[in-house]
Amino acid sequence: MTDTTSETAILAGGCFWCLEAVFLLAEGVHTVTSGYIGGHVDAPTYHQVCDGTTGHAEAIRIEFDPARITFDDLLDIFFAIHDPTTLNRQGNDVGTQYRSAIFATTPAQAAAAQARIAALAGAYHAPIVTEVVPAPVFWPAEPYHHDYFSRNGHQPYCQVIVAPKVQKFLRAFPQRVRST
Repeated sequence: MTDTTSETAILAGGCFWCLEAVFLLAEGVHTVTSGYIGGHVDAPTYHQVCDGTTGHAEAIRIEFDPARITFDDLLDIFFAIHDPTTLNRQGNDVGTQYRSAIFATTPAQAAAAQARIAALAGAYHAPIVTEVVPAPVFWPAEPYHHDYFSRNGHQPYCQVIVAPKVQKFLRAFPQRVRST
C-alpha cells in the first residue's frame, strides 16, 4: 500500500517471524511483509538465506501511516523487542542473516535512526551494533512465512521465541497496540 498516508520502513532484528508478529499488532501499521534484504543474490530463497551465503538479512517491510505511528515510534518498538548489541545473532539464531539493521528508505529515516542509536548509547550492557544503511532491493519471503506466528503460534519456536517478544510489546507499548 503506497499513498499519501503511507510510508515504508525496513527493519532487520533476527528472525523475521518475531518482528512481523509484533509490528502486525501496532496501531497505524498497514502491512508487514517478511523478506530478505542486503545481499548479493537476486530473489533468494529462505534456504539460501539460512545457509548464510547470500549476504541477506531476514527483515520486514512495514507500510505505515505516519499520522498514526511515526518512524521514531517504530524505532522505539524495534529497539525494545530485540537485542541491538549482538553482532550477527539474536539468541540462538546465529549468522549475518540475523543481524540488526535499519534499511533506511529516505535520508530522514537514516538521520532519525542514527540519532536514536546515539540517544540509546549506554542504555544497554554493550555497544549497539545495529547498522544503518540505505535500503537496497527488498525480496518478499515465500508465502508460508507471511503471518507466520498467527498461523503457527502453537509450534515450540513460536512459543519460546516469538510469543515472549509479542508479550513484551503488549506490556511495554499498550498505547501502540492496534485497537481492532
